Amino acid sequence: MSPLLFAVAVPLAFALTALAIPSERVRPWLLPVAAVIQIPLLALLVSSHGSPAAPGDDWVGLDPLGTLLLAYLTVFFLCCACYAPAYLRLRAERPNRIFCTMLLVFFAMMNLFGLSQHVGLMWVAIEATTLSTGPLLYFNHNPRSIEATWKYLLIGSVGIALALLGSFFLGYSALHAGLETSLVLSDITAHAVDLSRPWLRAAVVLLLVGYGTKMGLAPMHTWKPDAYGEAPGLVGAILAGGVTSCAFIGVLRFYSIAVAAGDAGFARELMLAFGLLSMAVGGVFMVRQRDYKRMLAYSSVEHMGILMLGASVGGAGLFGSLLHMLNNGFTKGVLFLSAANIHRHFGSRSIEHVQGALRVLPASATLFLLGFFAVTGAPPFGPFLSEFTILRAAVGDGRIAVAGAFLALLLLVFIGMGATVLAVVQGEPAPEREPAPARERFSQVAPIIALLALVLLLGVWIPERLESALWSAARFIEGTR
Repeated sequence: MSPLLFAVAVPLAFALTALAIPSERVRPWLLPVAAVIQIPLLALLVSSHGSPAAPGDDWVGLDPLGTLLLAYLTVFFLCCACYAPAYLRLRAERPNRIFCTMLLVFFAMMNLFGLSQHVGLMWVAIEATTLSTGPLLYFNHNPRSIEATWKYLLIGSVGIALALLGSFFLGYSALHAGLETSLVLSDITAHAVDLSRPWLRAAVVLLLVGYGTKMGLAPMHTWKPDAYGEAPGLVGAILAGGVTSCAFIGVLRFYSIAVAAGDAGFARELMLAFGLLSMAVGGVFMVRQRDYKRMLAYSSVEHMGILMLGASVGGAGLFGSLLHMLNNGFTKGVLFLSAANIHRHFGSRSIEHVQGALRVLPASATLFLLGFFAVTGAPPFGPFLSEFTILRAAVGDGRIAVAGAFLALLLLVFIGMGATVLAVVQGEPAPEREPAPARERFSQVAPIIALLALVLLLGVWIPERLESALWSAARFIEGTR
């Protein structure tokens, strides 16, 4: 067994432990412990294994793209895991055995996806994230949550089925050209120029639609509003910051094959179209949105569009897109976890019933408001820097129309989202529905503060090692490594 698989085996071992432990109070603490252990483990694996994958590790390996994803997922999951014990303590009426077990399985499968160097193994890992998050969506055990769960599983599985078909087309593109077929990414990239162009293009389309469904790109986004709206805030955070990031990395891996085959232009036009459409759909549905959790779902659709738009520009735009993946994930964590605190206290997701949150939940409401400014690209937060990087790259590449559309859609999102957020935090609650001020525990807000601190840090300073890792990943994708 490759030593890299310890990054998968350790969370799975904790998942089995969570399944076996009888104590409802002890079990949630396995989540942050598993996340903390992952930090030195990943550092050891990166330093000892190196990049790219060592000989013999054809199906798993660490390349610049996978290393960046695993590092991000470890930090992101740690913050979310630290929120889990406080959340589950407040939801003591619900058994948490399945919840904790599936969260750890989900973490393991995200790590497996980051390590995957084989198209088939990537597909297995991304499908496993779908199956492991299904029970998490049903945590509230009500008719609306089971409807959202089935919609998520059905649409996600259809998308992944298309991705599987695209994987077959990718393999057949080699056979049709008279080459020895292989679904190992390094082998495909090495012989990309010799692949059958029609079959390769068909594969790229299917893979983009399949993994784009997991990202929640429009028009394949229809699972997001229900799933994010009905899921616990913690689950919404890991979906918006974890699953979508893995799917985006999958898209970039297949884009790199198109680049190596000399057909980058075809893939870029597809990515640009999906990017602009997703930003437009997200922006339009955020206008006059009355449900603040569904609003966050449409915000996720919009930001998936930003990721695709930046990647379609290439060069510095691709760097900005990878940086935005980190910024979006951390910011979505701030928004979903603070929204979870607000939802739990008010008992509603509608702005007709949730107003004046600053008066009763000052810490959570302040974090929710700051998260809004961050996610809409206000300085000095990280999304401003990554979005500005993408905009500057588009202008530098002569894509003035794309840059103009990008700015116009960002303005639409700011206006539409701002109306809902300000109503939640600053409005005047109806006297008959106004809840008493709550005492917010430090454990409920500390992980959110940590995520916001990361968003602020990435807006004012990018550590040298992180900047180097981002450029290495961008060059790896475009074949200039």
